[in-house]
Amino acid sequence: MLIQCSFDVHVPVPQAWELLTDIEDIAPCMPGAELVEVLDDSAYRGNVSVRLGPVALTFDGIARFEEMDSDAYRARVSAQGSDKKGRGGATADIAFQLEPIDQGTRVLIDTDLTLSGSVAQYGRGAGMINELASQLVGQFADSLHEKIAASSTSGEPSADHAPAPASPKPISGLTLVIRSIWAPFSRSLKGLFGRG
Repeated sequence: MLIQCSFDVHVPVPQAWELLTDIEDIAPCMPGAELVEVLDDSAYRGNVSVRLGPVALTFDGIARFEEMDSDAYRARVSAQGSDKKGRGGATADIAFQLEPIDQGTRVLIDTDLTLSGSVAQYGRGAGMINELASQLVGQFADSLHEKIAASSTSGEPSADHAPAPASPKPISGLTLVIRSIWAPFSRSLKGLFGRG
């Protein structure tokens, strides 16, 4: 399943690159993520928890930078994890690219996600998984903005030592379903009324 997301960061590209490639520093910004261990310069062990209504999934896994081009500001990360309750697993190939914009930096993310085992049944509705990914990226971006703002007000030159923002609220299954149903309807209305 291919998932594409993007968000903007109000800092220049070099500063955004430095921040986004410092996994230890930004892990607390990712909803439901916990960095457990730094395995080496490019590999990390951690947990990611996601809640869909009454179903809570926690994946224990490893993420590794497979490619990192500091000159072009792009990287590729592979991630693999298994649900702690043995219900299946997930693998992801994540490519991200940073581009300059007037307000700072745009971060473009392309993810190729594969779910296995009984966990795969949650992936049947691609719209729901895409909506969940959008919400997670949105919460991550909000936390990152808070981190950058906190470092700016404290007078530090970068976001490297800013305190981690509070953990975002888990995404409820009902909210996800409502947004998944509303999104295509909303796009249709915009298409109808946007012409003319």
